[in-house]
Amino acid sequence: MCLTLEKEAIAKARERVIEAIAYNIHLYGVTPSIGRLYGLLFFQNEPMTLDEMKTELQMSKTSMSTSVRTLVDMKMVRKVWKKGERKDLYEAEEDWFQTFINLFTDQWREGTAINVQAIEKSKAELVELLNQESLDESLRELIQMDIEKLSYTLKYYDWLNRLVDRFESHEIFNFVPIEENNEQ
Repeated sequence: MCLTLEKEAIAKARERVIEAIAYNIHLYGVTPSIGRLYGLLFFQNEPMTLDEMKTELQMSKTSMSTSVRTLVDMKMVRKVWKKGERKDLYEAEEDWFQTFINLFTDQWREGTAINVQAIEKSKAELVELLNQESLDESLRELIQMDIEKLSYTLKYYDWLNRLVDRFESHEIFNFVPIEENNEQ
């Protein structure tokens, strides 16, 4: 096989993976173009400048800058320094296990905190209503059922926070270890 055909085969194999990343990146709450950018950076052996990324993906500099910032915020890409280089350089985070942990634990923590705050406030208001002596019995039963439902959801969010703790501490890998030799 000549060198040109080998390079084309490598490019084709990489493009297939990049397109799969772009297709599924919505699971992380971002657009396919951001997935393509991550895929491009993932296969680079050297950090890239915004201009290099812009040229490679044929995106506007504004769009490229926004996409890179999104990936940096998601901790999927990091800014790096290289002696003698004046432009900002970026490279992909290659530890996909840590990327998953960073992204999903941040989202779970945020969502859990918002929901717990709303549930606790609503539960306190319902308990206050329940303490009214003049409350109709049918309303009392309804409030008690709602309080039970809210108490159940607080148990769920406590469990979810403990699960997030296990991810953040990497204890999850004691239960679901990373396979060392997983060549397929």
